[in-house]
This record gives sequence, C-alpha cells and structure tokens, in this order.
Amino acid sequence: MKKALVEWNEEISDVLNGIEKEYEEVKRELQVYSYKFNITKQVVQSTINDEIIRNIRELYHKPFEQKLNELKESIKELEEKRKVFQMFVDKIEKVSEREEGKPQISVI
Repeated sequence: MKKALVEWNEEISDVLNGIEKEYEEVKRELQVYSYKFNITKQVVQSTINDEIIRNIRELYHKPFEQKLNELKESIKELEEKRKVFQMFVDKIEKVSEREEGKPQISVI
C-alpha cells in the first residue's frame, strides 16, 4: 500500500512541478506584456496626432492588450491546476502518514 502511495505521490508531484514551471514562464511573459501594454498606453496618451494614435493602437496596443488578457486567463487556469494537484499531494501524504502509523500485518 505504502509503495503505491509513494509512486502516486511522485507521479502527481511531477505533474505539479510541470505546472509550476509553466506558471513561472507564463508569469514572466505576463510581466513583459504588461510593460508593453502600459508603455503603449502612455505613448498614446501623450500623442496628439490621431493617425499616429490609430497606428499605435492597431499595431501595438490592441495586440498587447489581447495577449495580456490571454496570459491573465492562463495564469488563473494554472493557479487552479496548481491548487488541485497540491491537494492531491497533501491528501496522499496525509494517508501515507496514517498508513505508517498502522501496525504491519504479515501474511504467511
């Protein structure tokens, strides 16, 4: 029983580690797009020429905003996955601890 729980815990932990790695990558990309979006927003606010404003919005601001929103949604999904798989790890460890405390019955 204990061996099966340990193996399952390792499997779930590997999945959790993959989620953590993806989360960190998306988080970094989100930060970059947040800067890009805010910079273009500030430039648009400081620009008077309507044609230039339209071009900046079309070329940069709108695509950055769209990507930023996609990344925010990805972060939310990854946070939920992380939470769920961490629950698996916690529950498996709790059951494993209970199993360790039980006396071993040998079958002859």
